[in-house]
Amino acid sequence: MANAEQIKALIRTHFSEGSERFYSIALQIAAHEAMQGHTALANDIKEIIEAERRKKGPKVTTFPENLRGLVLTEEPSEAKEMFVAPDILKERIERIVTEYRQQNRLKSHGLKHRRKVLLIGPSGTGKTMTAKVIAHELKLSLHSIQVDRLVTKFMGETGAKLRQIFDLVRQEHGVYLFDEFDAIGSERSLDNDVGEIRRVLNSFLQFIENDTSDSIIIAATNNPKLLDHALYRRFDDVLYYEKPSKKEIKRLTKNSLAIFIGSCYRWEMIVDESQILSQAEIVAACKDAVKKAILTDSKTVTDAVLLDSLVERRNSYTKLRS
Repeated sequence: MANAEQIKALIRTHFSEGSERFYSIALQIAAHEAMQGHTALANDIKEIIEAERRKKGPKVTTFPENLRGLVLTEEPSEAKEMFVAPDILKERIERIVTEYRQQNRLKSHGLKHRRKVLLIGPSGTGKTMTAKVIAHELKLSLHSIQVDRLVTKFMGETGAKLRQIFDLVRQEHGVYLFDEFDAIGSERSLDNDVGEIRRVLNSFLQFIENDTSDSIIIAATNNPKLLDHALYRRFDDVLYYEKPSKKEIKRLTKNSLAIFIGSCYRWEMIVDESQILSQAEIVAACKDAVKKAILTDSKTVTDAVLLDSLVERRNSYTKLRS
């Protein structure tokens, strides 16, 4: 049966509302049971977890037929306790949540809560996670707009589709994430820009400026230099993301390894190997190490196995950008 540390970890994550970590530890317990030969119990645990995830997981929204595939809806389970980021960034995210919860109080003084937010930073640094955390904390659905698909598939109709999406922003209360936003937010003076994209950007500027709904609109980009300067003043807040600090790398690693974390780690070496990696890449490396531990019947991830996974990710990262 599950050992004492696994049971304690499971209880802690339940009360901290860290649903994804709760699922992760539960699956690790299932893997442990399978290793002990308790196959039926392991399968039962996995089936229960998958059934619950399907209830909460991503789904195509019930929005109008002609927007299917452009807007995806999910009920995020990512609690703020699981979000690893600098304190100043977490404080600013908390401010968005607090102002939303007390919007009526602000409105009584003629003020508006922050609800149009621009997120800027490299891939894998927590921009999408931020949208999920905000949606989870406010108990709202997260609607992700597939901006790149919107532009490439519906060239000539993009402005009309945007109008429909902003109609939904007004009608369907929630958090709306425009990811890869530079696909429509590119600088209007760029030589390689085309007339259609300029028209789309002008439409977006008008829509976001005129939007008075209570929905939260989040735009995320990896390429701020491509954004038209006129966009910035349309947002209530602009948050900047960077790769994790040494302290954040250590916390992220511990969270990701969960019950598989070993007792003696060479943290300096682990942090050094993680320096150029994003949060998402560090989490992926930790998952690779956990898989290896499970498949080799190990109860913990050794620092040697973790370092190998980090080096592998680091080498892939270097080759990709060379």
